[in-house]
Amino acid sequence: MVRRDPIRPVHAAVRAALAAAGPGLAGVACSGGADSMALADAAIEVAGASGVVILTIDHGLSESSAQVAAEVCAWARARGAAAVVERVTVARRASIEAAARDARYAALEQLADRLGAAVVLVGHTARDQAETVLLRLLRGTGPAGLAGIPPVRGRFVRPLLGLGRAAIEAYVAARALPTWHDPMNDDLRLARVRVRRDLLPRLRAENPRLDDALVRLARGAAEWRDVIDGLAAPHARFPIACASLAGLPAAVRKRAVSLALDDAGIDHDATHLDAIDRAVVRPPGGTMRIDLPAARLARVYDRLELEGPAAAPSDLVPPSGPYLLRAWRPGDRMRPARLKGRSRKLSDLYIDAKLPRVVRAIARVLVRTTTDAIVWAEHVGVAHGEPADLAPAPPRSGGRE
Repeated sequence: MVRRDPIRPVHAAVRAALAAAGPGLAGVACSGGADSMALADAAIEVAGASGVVILTIDHGLSESSAQVAAEVCAWARARGAAAVVERVTVARRASIEAAARDARYAALEQLADRLGAAVVLVGHTARDQAETVLLRLLRGTGPAGLAGIPPVRGRFVRPLLGLGRAAIEAYVAARALPTWHDPMNDDLRLARVRVRRDLLPRLRAENPRLDDALVRLARGAAEWRDVIDGLAAPHARFPIACASLAGLPAAVRKRAVSLALDDAGIDHDATHLDAIDRAVVRPPGGTMRIDLPAARLARVYDRLELEGPAAAPSDLVPPSGPYLLRAWRPGDRMRPARLKGRSRKLSDLYIDAKLPRVVRAIARVLVRTTTDAIVWAEHVGVAHGEPADLAPAPPRSGGRE
């Protein structure tokens, strides 16, 4: 019996990804788990220690997170590679997993910019792809959502997306790599953990090759999406002419609207697209509005237009003193409280917060006129060292006292 080489598939996948990315420093996101440790080790072997920098994001969600991050960093440096640990603050919201992901990718983008990394390798595997597709099915995704995790998105590349768990575990064992366990992988409050621990094992009892089937589904959906995107792209910009869009197949209509919303940074789901499509194909006349999570669309005669939230500078009153409330401007900078005095561009802060462009466009700032410093920004909060009650307030009924 011929024994398979456990090293070759992982090295081949990483080598192909780096060749496609072209020359330049490669960042490697590494949490210390088996997937990312296999990726980091393979990247060092393939590109050489001087060609990579190991990027570890400490979410601060467990007592041991700082220690794990430091140990991953020490391992990388012992291999001769540069390593950076970045601590992030995870927003407390309904989905802690989504909030951690948003914080992680924002930090990786910033690190890549700072270090000059041309690409950032991320350790998603076929198991992650299967879980993602199943989760999206459970949540009611449309066909495009079934494409799951893309192999490449911007500077983020996922070389291991075609490799299963057995291949990763074999590589880790063959290379005797240290790995660290993330406590979030045991937290049954997270949907992904419940799917991994409870649902997928039951479904595999019906089809032992379920993971392969879900990965094939994602690949087929991605191929479908690429074709549809080519047809939808010419119509995917607001305002949309409904007459030209209405004559196209429903799949193309909905994808055009979805692409336009994605470009505007506005969250939406399949039910929103169904409602919008009904507005697109209805006879012209009058105005029809559709509410989305952070914006509103309006069908006005033959045009589908994007409207911002019903907010205007007059609905906030600045505090007494030398303050001016104005719309934010490109190039504005502030020192938000959470950064403890470090200055950043407001545009970067809004991107970090995943703020839709339509919301960003009408965001306001409070400026101290004596110093021209921004002391509060809408959707960011007060600046470092400023009192918490400095934020502008809605006007009281009957006028401000």
